Amino acid sequence: MFRVGIVGCGGIAQVHAAVLDRLEEARLAACADIVPERAAEMAERAGARAYGSLEEMLAAEKLDAVHLCTPHYLHAPMAEKAAEAGVAVLTEKPPAISREQWETLEKAAKKAPIGVCLQNRYNPNVQEARRLMESGAYGSVLGARAFVTWQRDASYYTDSPWRGAWATEGGSALINQAVHTLDLLVMLLGKPEAAAGSMSNRHLKNVIETEDTVEACLTLGGHPALFYASTAYAANAPVLLDIQMERAVLRLEGEEMEIRRAEGVERRTFSQPETLGKGYWGNGHFPCIRDFYRCLALGTPYPNRLETARDTVMLMLDLYDQGRKALESR
Repeated sequence: MFRVGIVGCGGIAQVHAAVLDRLEEARLAACADIVPERAAEMAERAGARAYGSLEEMLAAEKLDAVHLCTPHYLHAPMAEKAAEAGVAVLTEKPPAISREQWETLEKAAKKAPIGVCLQNRYNPNVQEARRLMESGAYGSVLGARAFVTWQRDASYYTDSPWRGAWATEGGSALINQAVHTLDLLVMLLGKPEAAAGSMSNRHLKNVIETEDTVEACLTLGGHPALFYASTAYAANAPVLLDIQMERAVLRLEGEEMEIRRAEGVERRTFSQPETLGKGYWGNGHFPCIRDFYRCLALGTPYPNRLETARDTVMLMLDLYDQGRKALESR
């Protein structure tokens, strides 16, 4: 059984801990957080030991893997430290907030496996859409569009000061709320070839220095794609993703799929056997994390390794190169 540590015991860490509690092949053995009470509470529930830092935990424990659920800017340096200790890493998104951090990760991955928690790749409707696209049942792919309209108010940022700052979050609406949807576009359509986008701060002016809205016109695998994300909506609506085929439109919305053809609309509903966290995030955490340990046990490459996340991360950083300049010049 794999002995596992979690670093950062906030909201998303609760999902990781719940998955580990359900897995037969892994056990949460240690928790670390700079807030002692958070680490102690998680450790008590799991029967684990609590620590005040990653370094302290690595020095005291013999771990097989660590989950990084810390603020964005810490993912890459913490992954480097864990890999140097020979410990496998599963990091929350984003794995890096700069190209320099990405280079750090690539070097670290030569010492230990590093996976990225891109859980929406495991959503059943996404898997079915990919199967239908590859089957050619509805002809060739023509393009796609995606919309992420969620709600984040000022308190979301003021309660966690690392958010909303370039140095610590690395962005906002794109890197935090919408990067999973950008990743699905890349996964389904193909390698990024061109990107033109813009960013703005429309409802969080004087609250954050980063963006609350982003739009982009992309070329992915030779196909046009439109992308829009904003945190200014009244609710956390299900992500909407349309894939335009020659003879149908595959519409993914939340856990559902519609196949829209001239003959009519076919609706399919999917559900995960284990749903954890907030539904609008995507409910793929359980299969995503389970697959990480399956690959560790078999010694096979994890589907969500750095190599397969690279195109998404580089596209995200390209969009920030464009959008950040405009925001900072205002």
